[in-house]
Amino acid sequence: MKPLLIDGEWLAGASTIQTINPSDLSETVETYVQADAQHAHAAVTAAANAAPDWAMSTPQQRHDILASTSAEIMARREEIGTLLSREEGKTLPEGIAETTRAAHIFGFFAGEALRQTGDILPSIRPNIGVEITREPVGVIGIIAPWNFPIAIPAWKIAPALAHGNTLVMKPADSVPGCAWALADILTRAGAPKGVINLVMGPGTSVGQAMLDDPRIDAITFTGSVATGARVGEASMRVGRKVQMEMGGKNPLVVLDDADLETAVHCALDGSFYSTGQRCTASSRLIVTEAIHGRFVETLVQRIRALTIGHALDPATDIGPVASRDQLDSNMRYVETARREGGNIRCGGETVSRATEGYFMLPTLITDTTSAMTINREEVFGPVASVIRVRDYEEALHVANDTPFGLSAGICTTSLRHATHFKRYARAGMVMVNLPTAGVDYHVPFGGTRASSHGPREQGRHAAEFFTTLKTAYTAT
Repeated sequence: MKPLLIDGEWLAGASTIQTINPSDLSETVETYVQADAQHAHAAVTAAANAAPDWAMSTPQQRHDILASTSAEIMARREEIGTLLSREEGKTLPEGIAETTRAAHIFGFFAGEALRQTGDILPSIRPNIGVEITREPVGVIGIIAPWNFPIAIPAWKIAPALAHGNTLVMKPADSVPGCAWALADILTRAGAPKGVINLVMGPGTSVGQAMLDDPRIDAITFTGSVATGARVGEASMRVGRKVQMEMGGKNPLVVLDDADLETAVHCALDGSFYSTGQRCTASSRLIVTEAIHGRFVETLVQRIRALTIGHALDPATDIGPVASRDQLDSNMRYVETARREGGNIRCGGETVSRATEGYFMLPTLITDTTSAMTINREEVFGPVASVIRVRDYEEALHVANDTPFGLSAGICTTSLRHATHFKRYARAGMVMVNLPTAGVDYHVPFGGTRASSHGPREQGRHAAEFFTTLKTAYTAT
């Protein structure tokens, strides 16, 4: 049984919950202690009490803890990656790759802990000096999603600690294992008591208690638009800093002059790998007329060649959907698309395998329009729709015809169109001849409009959220 971590102590909680392997519903992965609102408040108290001393810790101390954490994650990447795949359903190579990425993130921010910067400027007034420095925000609340159970906690925890903040973390109920492993590793790496607090439990009690506690100075959240709205509203009431990454309805534009193999690869990877459960997934494939037929036929062939199965089976290309609720939601969207006039070219069904699990065939829906539900709302599963357009100008218009703006891609051999798209696509990240999913950890991550709110995540730009600027004037 995996306990809570509050003020450096591993504690029992109000109840327990078991995680189930979505590849094999007969397998219990682990039992975790569940926190309640009182545990959440105790965790905030611990973080608040630890904040002053940790804010004054040396860059070397922070570096050493983060570097040690990076090294242990890397050494245990197969073990932790297997746990990730058992709880979330990613294929084992994807689970190990995500764990490796987490190790790289901690390694990067170990370096950032030593690269603290500021400015010394002359005043516009004589005999006055000006210093601009960055200071920790204080107590950071972390609310993490289920689809990247180690990478997303890593890219929130690592910069928070590197910049001298303490934290209270609530992982997703269905996949707490990797967050627990991170808390355990960081504690053994030397994080002082109260600096890291882990409260596993439902959002209705634990998450709400965090939102209601004004001692949390900032909250970084990744999840749904609806929950993000509640996070934002609660934080505004107490003047709290917020960073929110929410939904996406990401377009991949395929122009007539695109290399067909490149375009199909980008669509296949971006739409269906990680079971389509990525906020950057290519859920709208916007294809011009001359290449439309060849693109769809080739993509259908490649989709049908994918092997759907148990996440730990080496032959598996696409693992299960993460949960029953998500699977049911996916199937409702497919049925809605069919009812609104979409053509299910392949997939659209659940399938049985040797073990009972949440297995769904990757689904491609053609003959859709921008107004259909399937092209307006985030599905978050292995489902992509195709919208046929006349030319680049219409493609760009359709790509931007969404309330979201996380990632956008284009496949073309035209430098003119690629350059124009990079400038005019209304998205925080733009990919040219690459899948819309797949980003680097040392550069900013985030979107526009309903996809994101607040400063960017990852890379050096993470400092914008995890620090606050101070300007000091001194008479010389």
